[in-house]
Amino acid sequence: MVDDSFFDHVRNAAEGFVGGMPGDRHATSHARGVKIWFADATREHYEAQLIHDESMTKLEIGFHAEHSNGAQNDAILNHLLTLEPTWRAELGNEPATGAFIGRTGWTRISECWDPPAATSLDEAIEVAARLADYVNSLEPLRRQRPLAH
Repeated sequence: MVDDSFFDHVRNAAEGFVGGMPGDRHATSHARGVKIWFADATREHYEAQLIHDESMTKLEIGFHAEHSNGAQNDAILNHLLTLEPTWRAELGNEPATGAFIGRTGWTRISECWDPPAATSLDEAIEVAARLADYVNSLEPLRRQRPLAH
């Protein structure tokens, strides 16, 4: 079971790993996860969180688009998919793309791990490093998206 400080450790380490990313960065942690976003793009963010899927608990790590307008989320995902060779070269084959797990209308680029077996600092750093991989790979590409008119 993950204790309350696990995701605080993930957040602290991840912020260090993405410290070179320009822009106004925000991060928050809670008992079930950590979230990182830039500027006021709270609906487009990076997350490591415990999720329940088909009666199993998993640790999901990756990028989410969670606007109330599903078409906007699809446009964000489609933009990133046009640049997939770039981020796949950095993130590998693990990330899945498409609908958010457990919620229609939202989209994701993420992977699922078994939940941490313990709450060691080493595990928190491993999760933080992978979350930072997503930020460092996807955030520059996300920012290239043309603004909708």
